[in-house]
Amino acid sequence: MISTPSILSCYLLLAATLSAAEPQTGIEGVITVGPVHGGPARIGVPDSRPLVNTTFIAQSQNGTATSFTTDDQGRFRLSLEPGPYTVSLKEKKGGIGRYGPFEVNVVADQMTKVEWRCDTGMR
Repeated sequence: MISTPSILSCYLLLAATLSAAEPQTGIEGVITVGPVHGGPARIGVPDSRPLVNTTFIAQSQNGTATSFTTDDQGRFRLSLEPGPYTVSLKEKKGGIGRYGPFEVNVVADQMTKVEWRCDTGMR
């Protein structure tokens, strides 16, 4: 006789396996910013860094907007419907620098991988 906990464990394992196998649609990647110091590039000194804890808006052509925030490594993952999107900084205050917009085309049943670099305007 199979015990109830064993059946439940099998069901949970099956459910986890099936949900992991389902394709996802959206974008994922990393956003960096640079240059991070003035003057010429220096050998052995990074000229960019992850853009951490920063909120962006992904807007579709029909006007639907979804926000996301980068993590402490500048990474993000966002589920979106297929189609073209424009991604831009949520709250850009005046000053120099360019933080988008970035264009991306989301393909059905796949996570579109991106690496975007924002420009601090520092020279």
